[in-house]
Amino acid sequence: MRRHLIIATLGMLLLASCSETKYVAEGELLLDKVKVKSDVKESAINTTELKSYVRQRGNSRWFSLIKVPLYTYSLSGRDTTSWLNRTLRSIGEPPQIHDSLLTVQSAIRLRDNLQNLGYLRATVDVNQKTKGKKLRTTYVLHPGKRYQIRHVSYDIQDTAIAKLLNTADSTTWGLHSGMSFNAENLDSERKRIVNELTQNGYYRFNKDFISYKADSIAGTQLIDLTLVLHRFRNNQVKDVPHERYTMGEITYRSGNLEDSDIHLRPKVLRNNTFLESGGYYSSRQLQNTYNHFGRLGAVRYTNISFTEHALEPVLDCDIAITTNKPSTISFQPEGTNTAGDLGAAASLTYQNRNLFRGSELLTIELRGAYEAIRGLEGYAQQNFVEYSLETKLNFPRFIAPFLARSFRRRTTATSEVSLLYDLQNRPEFRRRVFSVAWRYKWNDPRHHDRYQIDLLDLNYISMPWISETFYNEYLLDTSSRNAILRYNYENLFIMKFGVGYTYNNGRIAIKAKAETAGNLLSAAAHSLGFHQNAEGQYTFMDLAFAQYAKADIDLTRNVRLDYNNELVFHFGLGVAYPYGNSTILPFEKRYFSGGANSVRGWSVRSLGPGKFVGTDGRIDFINQTGDMKLDMNIEYRAKLFWKFGGALFVDAGNIWTLRDYPDQPGGQFQFSEFWKQLAVSYGLGLRLNFDYFIVRFDMGMKAVNPAYETRKEHLPLLYPKFSRDFAFHFAVGLPF
Repeated sequence: MRRHLIIATLGMLLLASCSETKYVAEGELLLDKVKVKSDVKESAINTTELKSYVRQRGNSRWFSLIKVPLYTYSLSGRDTTSWLNRTLRSIGEPPQIHDSLLTVQSAIRLRDNLQNLGYLRATVDVNQKTKGKKLRTTYVLHPGKRYQIRHVSYDIQDTAIAKLLNTADSTTWGLHSGMSFNAENLDSERKRIVNELTQNGYYRFNKDFISYKADSIAGTQLIDLTLVLHRFRNNQVKDVPHERYTMGEITYRSGNLEDSDIHLRPKVLRNNTFLESGGYYSSRQLQNTYNHFGRLGAVRYTNISFTEHALEPVLDCDIAITTNKPSTISFQPEGTNTAGDLGAAASLTYQNRNLFRGSELLTIELRGAYEAIRGLEGYAQQNFVEYSLETKLNFPRFIAPFLARSFRRRTTATSEVSLLYDLQNRPEFRRRVFSVAWRYKWNDPRHHDRYQIDLLDLNYISMPWISETFYNEYLLDTSSRNAILRYNYENLFIMKFGVGYTYNNGRIAIKAKAETAGNLLSAAAHSLGFHQNAEGQYTFMDLAFAQYAKADIDLTRNVRLDYNNELVFHFGLGVAYPYGNSTILPFEKRYFSGGANSVRGWSVRSLGPGKFVGTDGRIDFINQTGDMKLDMNIEYRAKLFWKFGGALFVDAGNIWTLRDYPDQPGGQFQFSEFWKQLAVSYGLGLRLNFDYFIVRFDMGMKAVNPAYETRKEHLPLLYPKFSRDFAFHFAVGLPF
């Protein structure tokens, strides 16, 4: 049945491809393909970017290969009253009919862009080939030689501005000898000067007061350049010095029509205002004021306006603050599926965005979950129930001593304290988790970096009850056979400290974090002589405490191929090592592989460690964890039609243990062997992009399986078996 369906689908696409020109009228041509190429090999000429200047493109192709949207449109009949025909046309794409005027305009835009890049004598040829009703267009770029700046001089006609620019910190002028003579460099220098002046009181200054004079040197590609900064002029006043404005009175008012009270403390208003009475006007401080008010949860809109004094260059500032409703309550249901066990969950969340009239955010979330567990025998209860209560209090500023005021005002920071109590009742055990955390997050708005410090994170994990059946089957043995399992079903105390860093400029993303636990307690235990339990572990409040170090890094690189396609590379590495008071990592800190964000040919928590082969499905979720993780991914993403996108991917990776645990044979990391234990999978995905979130469906197939008994199991790429090698994943958001 499946084979017939595939054959029928391919046949329909083939039929449609033969009728691409079905809706191309006589005398018209289908624009089949558009190329942009250059007759020189220079890194400065990026033909992929230049292609965006072409006014008319061919029909979109799935994964740059197949024009499925056009084929879909071509499958429709001419009867527009038919629901099927209207549907095919709405989800398809009409043929792109060649327009000679747009071709001419595209050639002119490409030439102008080359000239803006410094190729002043550039030309563009258009080559076109026709086959039947199809036309292929190639734009051939002839850049010629690039022009450079030989000498730069500055004509600053306003003496006060000349003095300011020559004594400011940014005295290094943006233009210099040897630079490429192009529009980007010239415009960057204009922007730099405008920024310098508007940040120092010149409220009315703009780039129209800056012009250039350029003289070419005969027989060369060299330019002598003069930047001219003109005096102030408008329709009423001409050729007078530019006025430098100071700030007058700064007032605040409510932007809410129904409420004249701003509901923010005066100190909060002042701390988030960077313009200062008596100081010079500054465009940077104006933007900082907008940014800092904009990040306050209590603030909905901010509008800042200025009023000039009639007889002197002074600006009065009016700041209108429109606030949000302080409190909200939300309810969110969800479905759950844990290894095939279906269930439901719901959360009730209360938020107060202005708890102490300083835009403090209080969040209280009550969550409940239920799952019907199948396949368990010998247990009195067959269900999983979970209740949790989490409270967070977020301050939109640093709550910490000894920080310089300049640092506090330069960064946008939050301080957060959180408390969580989680109750889990399973047929096998009952688990209680209580945690308290204090953390800081901050970033500099002028950069792409973000930082986080988990100053204190305490976790108390209690197992008040364990089923006799579960205890006898898995925990009774006191040998090392079930050491990992036993460790994760004992009471435990975790006291950790962590740091994190992220960077994202839209093309390159870096995530790094590190944490360590138990070091302070270990030092106190040795110096104060804490009690030791039967396993030789020091205890704190009669609980063994965890001691480990952990570090993770993720690198992602996006390469845009064209307006519909991009290639994404991802590399992830994580290492954790238990030491001192611990020989095994806590379960929550161990790594697992497989799933929607890892090696997608495996279901979640079903891969590794190393070449370990699971033997007991009931406890493999414990044994298939490790101390080290490696992920390498390549994903080709393409826009399909409407809100649909597609992906082709290849994943590789695995997890390993750093210690040799008897219950995980073949799982220890070894430099000479790890590359042989890399799992590889491939597959395709479908994405629904709703702007605010992305729904993702990924289908993966195993290609190389490190945990095998036969050659066919080792190389599923050569010996595929759908029931054994296929994994389906549903997720929200992109995998990396």
